[in-house]
Amino acid sequence: MIYDVAIIGSGIAGLSAALRAKELGKDVVVVTKKYPTQAQSSMAQGGINAALSEEDSVEAHIADTLRSAAGLSDEGVVRYVCESAPEAIAWLDYLGTPFSRKGASIAQRPLGGASAARACYAQDYTGLKILHTLYDNCLKAGVKFMSEKFLLNIIIEDNIAKGVTLLNIRTSQVEQLLSKAVVLASGGYAKIYGAFSTNGYGSYGEGLAAAMRAGAVLSDLEFVQFHPTALAKSSILISEAARGLGAKIVDGKGERFCDELATRDELARAIWAKIEEGQEVYLDMRGLGEELLMRELPQERKLARIYEGVDPLQEPVPIRSAAHYSMGGIDVDIDGKTSIKGLFACGECANAKLHGANRLGGNSLLETVVLGRRTGESATMCHNEVEEKTYERTRIDTDFVRAVFGLPNQIDFMERQEFLHKVLYNNAGIVREELAMKGVLSLIRQHQRELAFMGIRDKSPIYNTELVRFIEYGNILELAEAMVVAALQRNESRGAHYRKDHPEPKEHFKAHSHVWKEDGVLCADFKEV
Repeated sequence: MIYDVAIIGSGIAGLSAALRAKELGKDVVVVTKKYPTQAQSSMAQGGINAALSEEDSVEAHIADTLRSAAGLSDEGVVRYVCESAPEAIAWLDYLGTPFSRKGASIAQRPLGGASAARACYAQDYTGLKILHTLYDNCLKAGVKFMSEKFLLNIIIEDNIAKGVTLLNIRTSQVEQLLSKAVVLASGGYAKIYGAFSTNGYGSYGEGLAAAMRAGAVLSDLEFVQFHPTALAKSSILISEAARGLGAKIVDGKGERFCDELATRDELARAIWAKIEEGQEVYLDMRGLGEELLMRELPQERKLARIYEGVDPLQEPVPIRSAAHYSMGGIDVDIDGKTSIKGLFACGECANAKLHGANRLGGNSLLETVVLGRRTGESATMCHNEVEEKTYERTRIDTDFVRAVFGLPNQIDFMERQEFLHKVLYNNAGIVREELAMKGVLSLIRQHQRELAFMGIRDKSPIYNTELVRFIEYGNILELAEAMVVAALQRNESRGAHYRKDHPEPKEHFKAHSHVWKEDGVLCADFKEV
């Protein structure tokens, strides 16, 4: 079967795109490597921004977003998204999203970097509840879902996307899915930092890697946002909403050393500096009181007790900063169009120039809804001719998967991957400098050369999760290389990208970094804003 629109990823961006395309009468399929409600969107806690109150305004929302972006956002995109925010909230409310209420109105709270309390929320389960609501509505609308299908590559013919190749996780067979338009909504790549990331298992950026192999341009990969308040042992997120309600960040002496509602990049660096000095850092929520904490942040107390063994009502919670969100991604315009005809992208895997160098808390969920719907509509206008045949890409990927089963297992790729995560976090993470990043790049390229000596021990085709992890590791190496190359090129500090050897922003770097592949070779350049 040839679909009108195939959407890879079942998070809020993908489901928003699917609903809009279905509303316009198209045959839509959503593909996910796990199950729909397990998408990374379910882990978003703090809220979704919209200027709804008399104390706030769309213009203030725009100004806050532009300021946080540090000169690298597209003002037209920012204006469109912020102006569309009230309508997006009304749409989610109409669909049945169970927002927390203040009387008859949707409740809102402040997040870092915002000049007003504009984050609409559903306790501290905002992303989860939006995701479930959209999934229910997709089922009602007749959107088709394919689960346990892992994206391998984009099928390209004459520089036109014709569909995708997928690994059936249940059988280890390669399948092709054909469609007139392909929408990548596969999430970000912050999990390339492994245990030093707030993201759930699987956010390794396979959509970006596949797009880059297909010839699409990726942009601003060096801008990875580190969330200030992750649990120290597990990197599980403690929502920014806790600080919005009055929680304090303190050192081992119980002393405050930062403004809790500063932007995330400032806070992450302040916490990093304290930890580098040998001190521990804590989030002190004791002042919130039990009634407020259990009404607004019930999940946070549960997570702290399970993963840190600490009751936040009784003592401060140990924290560290962890990779949380990728501002960079597949380069797209406001309609989600990539540099390849028929290939679209939205959500965290895409870079529509909304967030620039540093995302404002509460704007990521907003982007997934507003630009997800717009991308879904844009994809319906794509009328590529797709032939029902077995494409060369499918044959190549079938041979590749077969070859993986025959690789020697002389080097344990899982050990290599765990080591790479640590090196990335310590040397290409919150604080960066040239010599350390060149060492990281050398390590990545060594691991790439060693891939042929790695392999999988499990030779069963049935639910071979080791096979999936091996392919994910290949994607990690491709994206980590591209990210570090972009970070090395940007000899300045801007937003979430901080260079210890270049601590100030520079005007001539007010440009978007671009990376792409030509004949398998990584290329990089800048494009002026």
